[in-house]
Amino acid sequence: MNIIIVDDDRLVSGALKTILDIHEEITVLAVGEDGRDAIELYNRYQPDVLLMDIRMKEMDGLEAASNILKDFPDARILLLTTFSDDAYIVKALRLGAKGYLLKQDYDSILPALQAVNSGQTVFGREIISKIPKLIQQSEGYDYAAHDINPRELEIIRLIADGLSNREIASELFLSDGTVRNYLSSILDKLNLRDRTQVAVFYYQHR
Repeated sequence: MNIIIVDDDRLVSGALKTILDIHEEITVLAVGEDGRDAIELYNRYQPDVLLMDIRMKEMDGLEAASNILKDFPDARILLLTTFSDDAYIVKALRLGAKGYLLKQDYDSILPALQAVNSGQTVFGREIISKIPKLIQQSEGYDYAAHDINPRELEIIRLIADGLSNREIASELFLSDGTVRNYLSSILDKLNLRDRTQVAVFYYQHR
């Protein structure tokens, strides 16, 4: 697994590189210090996973992630930060980041990198405990304004409940292909990137 580490604290990035270099399966291609480094290094190396801090000088990690994901929609970005602010969590997920961990949760970094590299989305323990607080938005969001029909809204709710495409297909007596087509339509209509963003969007507007 090829990764890039970006953090404005050289002690942190150095420690991360030392920890990860021990594992034969991981190659640290480069280390950067801010969002601009992240963009430049990602363009140059296109790693399997970008491990990046959020609060950095010059350009923060969220802005860098937004720029990278515009050019590389499938980029796997794992955010590692000392801050568990709700606004950061929501913005990170809406941008399409594949994970959000707190720096003090060092034991979770390697498993998180492995999970993100395999296509999963991961959260640190403290982040998971905060997610219910995100469900604090107003009721009655007007999905019809986005041309979301009742069946699509039903699928959005099931995605937010954590069901896979196959489970949704079974629940609604549809084929897997039909569910995939609905999901593609939902992503297009709401201008979202993936299932995680669909769930976050639903919780934000619940």
